[in-house]
Amino acid sequence: MKDYRAAFRIALSAAILLAIGLGYTEWRSRRVDHTTAADSQSRVKNTSSAGTVNAGTNSAATPAAPLAPIQLSPQRLQSIGVKTGTVEAKPVYNELRTVGNVDVDEQLESSIQLRFAGWIQEVFANYTYQYVHKGQPLFTIYSPDLITTEREYLIATQNKSLLAASTVPGVASGAASLLSATAERLRQWQVPSREIARLKATGQVRNAIEIDSPVSGFITERNTLPHMYARPETRLYTIANLSTVWVYANVFQNEISQIKIGDPARVTVDAYPGRTFYGRVDYIWPQVDLNTRTVKVRMAFSNPGLKLMPGMFVNVAMKIPLGRQLAIPASGVFQTGTQDMVFIDRGGGYLEPRQVELGPQAGNDFVVLKGLKAGEQIVTSANFLVDSESQLQAAIGSFAPPPPGAGAAAAMNAPAINAKMEFTTSPSPPHKGNNIFHVTLTGLDGKPVTGAKVTVTFFMPAMPDMGMSAMRTVSVLSDRGGGLYEGSGNLTSGGTWQVTIAAEKDGQVIARKRFTASAEGGM
Repeated sequence: MKDYRAAFRIALSAAILLAIGLGYTEWRSRRVDHTTAADSQSRVKNTSSAGTVNAGTNSAATPAAPLAPIQLSPQRLQSIGVKTGTVEAKPVYNELRTVGNVDVDEQLESSIQLRFAGWIQEVFANYTYQYVHKGQPLFTIYSPDLITTEREYLIATQNKSLLAASTVPGVASGAASLLSATAERLRQWQVPSREIARLKATGQVRNAIEIDSPVSGFITERNTLPHMYARPETRLYTIANLSTVWVYANVFQNEISQIKIGDPARVTVDAYPGRTFYGRVDYIWPQVDLNTRTVKVRMAFSNPGLKLMPGMFVNVAMKIPLGRQLAIPASGVFQTGTQDMVFIDRGGGYLEPRQVELGPQAGNDFVVLKGLKAGEQIVTSANFLVDSESQLQAAIGSFAPPPPGAGAAAAMNAPAINAKMEFTTSPSPPHKGNNIFHVTLTGLDGKPVTGAKVTVTFFMPAMPDMGMSAMRTVSVLSDRGGGLYEGSGNLTSGGTWQVTIAAEKDGQVIARKRFTASAEGGM
């Protein structure tokens, strides 16, 4: 009994402890869930706030970086390799390139069939792609219907001779009419003319006659065998003349509007290096292939020497005349992804960005629809570097040089440089993250300049191809006395930065310095 009571107490104690443990676990779980939910809401809120602040850094939503006119020295233009070209109004041709296949010109195909039934005896043209000449015998055939008609022809010939002198009205004319009808039946059955002449000359009927080819060409289909019974509906031969061939090519639907019937085309094939075949667009299919989004185009080519063979794979080029258009070199267009820009050369190193509207690309040129006029000079090389300089000029909002010829008044408004500056960083060289900038400012007389406003701008232009938007850090330095100015700045990336230091005093720029600096650390 005592053992039973002891066991009962132990079991009861274990149940109580288990219940306490389960209750604690439930309470702890609810607390963790509550804390996690609160943290999640906090993170969502922070993320949303960060997204609001940094929305401008999303390259997909970021508008194109603003550009500003710039002026570069002759040495700078030469060092970065700037070249210029002229906007011209000239005849423009676009060249479409594709591939195609050679096929038979269907208009030069002939089908050989009989107009009477019979048994083929001997076959002369007895293999596919054998070349036959017009009038060349293809096979011989025995036909009871043909033999009967030939005998009627011989009888009509004899009757005409015997009854030609008859005085009975209608007899002579009837005999002549019968002969004419019989001869016409032989011609309608396309019996060779030499067979009719032989029949008339010899007066003998042959059991088998020869059937000649009505055209010259290659046999592309043959259905003749000795002792085969041929009916009028049986296609015995298909003969193709390959003096002209067709080339089929597929053109994308966005290019089909440029092509019209009669446009010149040329073909090259690796079987004949250095040789070009010339032809013209013959037909454009009125349907787009749903799978490839292309339109079939047919071109006709003369085929001297029968070099182009059906089934050949060829390279096709079509030179499409676009008329007289305003055109610029394709290398002169800077495509940002959202707009097309060019840089106008005003002379004296003054380059002005301008947005243009382009038409189709024609070879090495672009057709210009809006934004330019004939005779203007544009930059045709080093556009990326010029664009970076233009972005920097727009970002720092610095003095924009006047166009050449603006007059002496513009020169009078240029900032006077009457101080020197030295720039260092801590650490040196600068790195990704926080840095301390030091600028020492001295006058032309060597004395420290105090009380100035010194601004340090680090700028990295946008790189659309890499999905990076423009980055800029502006630091206003504090006057530490004795011509020393210090301040901090956070660089968001390593790499090459364009640095501009400007010092102002009494509302005027007294010194300006521009250079590039490399920051350590990843992008």
